[in-house]
Amino acid sequence: MEEKEGLGFNKRRAEGRDKSGKPKTLQLKMRKLNPVNTICYVQILGTGMDTQDTSPSVLLFFDKQRFIFNAGEGLQRFCTEHKIKLSKINIWGPSDLNYLVDAMRSFIPNAAMVHTHSFGVTQDGGANFSGPEVGKSIDPIVLIEDEVVRISAIPLRPRSSKNTVSLDSETGSALKPGEIAVIYACELPEIKGKFDPDKAASLGLRPGPKYRELQLGNSVMSDRLNIMVHPSDVLGPSSPGPIVLLVDCPTPLHIFELLSVQSLNPYYADSADQPRESLKTVNCIIHLGPASVTRSVDYQRWMKKFGSTQHIMAGHEIRNMELPILKSSARISSRLNYLCPQFFPAHGFWSLHQINNFSFESNESCEDSSTPCESISAENLLKFHLRPYSQLGLDRSVIPCSLNYKEIVDELLSEIPEIADVSKCISRFWQSPLEDKLMMPRKDENIIMVEEPWMNENSLISKQGADGSKKDLPCLSDSWTEKLKHNPDIPACLENVTREDMEIILLGTGSSQPSKYRNVSSIFVNLFSRGSLLLDCGEGTLAQLKRRFGVKGADDAVKSLKCIWISHIHADHHTGLARILALRSQLLKGGCHEPLLVIGPRPLKRFLDAYSRLEDLDMQFLDCRHTTEASMDAFLNSCDSAEDCSSEHSDNRVNGSVGVETVTPCQLETNLFAQSSRMQSYWKRPGSPVDVAMALPVLMRLKEVLSAAGLEALYSVPVVHCLQAFGVILKAAERVNSVGKVIPGWKLVYSGDTRPCQALIDASRDATVLIHEATFEDSMGDEAIARNHSTTREAVGVGTSADAYRIILTHFSQRYPKIPVFDETHMHKTCIAFDLMSINLVDLPVLPKVLPYLKVLFRNETVVDESDDVNESVLY
Repeated sequence: MEEKEGLGFNKRRAEGRDKSGKPKTLQLKMRKLNPVNTICYVQILGTGMDTQDTSPSVLLFFDKQRFIFNAGEGLQRFCTEHKIKLSKINIWGPSDLNYLVDAMRSFIPNAAMVHTHSFGVTQDGGANFSGPEVGKSIDPIVLIEDEVVRISAIPLRPRSSKNTVSLDSETGSALKPGEIAVIYACELPEIKGKFDPDKAASLGLRPGPKYRELQLGNSVMSDRLNIMVHPSDVLGPSSPGPIVLLVDCPTPLHIFELLSVQSLNPYYADSADQPRESLKTVNCIIHLGPASVTRSVDYQRWMKKFGSTQHIMAGHEIRNMELPILKSSARISSRLNYLCPQFFPAHGFWSLHQINNFSFESNESCEDSSTPCESISAENLLKFHLRPYSQLGLDRSVIPCSLNYKEIVDELLSEIPEIADVSKCISRFWQSPLEDKLMMPRKDENIIMVEEPWMNENSLISKQGADGSKKDLPCLSDSWTEKLKHNPDIPACLENVTREDMEIILLGTGSSQPSKYRNVSSIFVNLFSRGSLLLDCGEGTLAQLKRRFGVKGADDAVKSLKCIWISHIHADHHTGLARILALRSQLLKGGCHEPLLVIGPRPLKRFLDAYSRLEDLDMQFLDCRHTTEASMDAFLNSCDSAEDCSSEHSDNRVNGSVGVETVTPCQLETNLFAQSSRMQSYWKRPGSPVDVAMALPVLMRLKEVLSAAGLEALYSVPVVHCLQAFGVILKAAERVNSVGKVIPGWKLVYSGDTRPCQALIDASRDATVLIHEATFEDSMGDEAIARNHSTTREAVGVGTSADAYRIILTHFSQRYPKIPVFDETHMHKTCIAFDLMSINLVDLPVLPKVLPYLKVLFRNETVVDESDDVNESVLY
């Protein structure tokens, strides 16, 4: 009987219980790492020199573990570009990081956040940071300590003087966690001296396990002699372990704290108040602060305290702005610009002339010091080796080579010689035969933008010479009526449009996550003098704006924003939003301005509220469900009724004039939700928003914003993707031409992520432009259904069913690195989107004609799944 039980299934053992039924405590055997044989280095990742939109990141690499400091926006795309795996990196952050991460759980899987840790003091009941009193020493916070590294953190708070903590200049409240900077100290253990077997033998030891114990620092008993043998008896002198400091001093107010932190005294080479045996030699310091801080006299004097340490300046220095860090994307954009500059303008990088003549605020102060501390500027992928000790120092071997526009064009002409003729063919779409004769460009000129001659009788042809100056020449054109007879498909809303009416700039056209060639979803709708809107705002949107408009132009674009609309809660559609809001708040701080209106799914507000604990976002939030057509129509009708009622009963004469009372939210709410009103029945539906009173003032603000932007309406349309997923409709207000005829406004529809659905078809009826997602090629219909996305054919079918004038396909799977696979059926009104593609309302008639020529540019491209490529290839 016992033998049968022994051969059978032992349930108790399988459940991990001992013979008494109690759970066993099983300790996992772990092999200790040998720091001598460990490869270790620090590496600069993504300095963001060409966009200045992200924080410089630093990777600390070991054989078995990695740590990343400053995981700024755009890092994921940079690592994809250079095939760097991030899956084994532990991420740490000060104070409220866990609170922020908890707010992300609605759009980031829990499995992706298991390695997230925070440190420092936080207040659960508020957003203020609590720390030690001024003047008291801040002890380093030890984050990691094992056989190969000890990582500690030293918080830095801004101080307005040497004795007072800086408070918020506007509110006078305590500091927010986002204003706390951190110094990280990474210390590797010392290297034990070389073991001397002859000395061990003379002390009576036989070769064996005791040798290893001595090498590990443990004393052992002699085998032949009655003595204790200590490690110092058989080991040579030890070598100190390398030390790296990562110093983030973001503002001049942090310098006062930096100069007084006592925890840094052991690292100073000239520290007189420290015992000599306790001093530590720092091999490398990576400075993450901006040049305006690190070039100051006080900071330079502080750097000199470390003696001969290697200093690497990784903060933004306005250096090499014309050299892109995402070379694959820059190569595609430059090729497209050569082929069709009308739809693909050149990058807005600063010119070398502007860079060389840029003066820093701190330059004058630097001249007052005798000599600045010797340092080097960081470059992407620059390494500083820490182990093995024989390789200690800088390594530039993997720094990417530079890339410029001329090299890309020369490469293109060599690869596809006929592309020059193709570019000339495309340019003729903007010229009539008569203009071809009058407007032949000289060799030093490139036609960049020529209006369709029938669009506007008073239009101008814009040309740009080699010196960058624009030249406007009059062009001959037929009347709108005559042109319409020959082109009956042209919608009436395009009559007399100009280049200052509306332009669509596709900042991101990829799905899921950023790739080498495509960023994630974002569309900039430029209304020029009337402001602008953003439809979705994925990670890296700010960087894309800077690549399109240049640094200053992107700031102007952010300041011009009137509204940001977010389609749904998935991360690839909104993770760039907080950075845009924070920048706008910073740019407009001190001036008179309104909070930016953000329309999105309700779960998004929780994340934005959490982020606002770190930085001021200065925004008003409105649930997409408040902006559906039924909701907005009921709201607008109630507004009109309330205004009529108010005007009938408010003939109050003041000094002989008539004053009209303003409609208050209270009056509007009473009228809007009156018995049997449309709105009352709408809000009673299952899943409808309940914060009605809070939404009313924001709805009134939305009405004002739309009116100022020249828009008649903005509607959100529920679509088939995830919970609270929406598309959006933008309608421009009507216009009146020179003879008094009413011209209908244009209509722009953006699908967001969705399956083809009747609600979107109905909403897109007679749209001027439909921007529809086309994540998968036609052969992947089952996967499209499973993931609630659309195929290329389905997206075109939606536009055809809705009789949309132009269809723009976007949100392509990253398995199509450059150009997606598509069927040419019904492509006579369709075009494929690319990052930074700019489509002016004037150029819509030409748009589909360009698509066949794009296939020439990408004729040798094949389908590649970039995610697989990244997982299988590692840089190191």
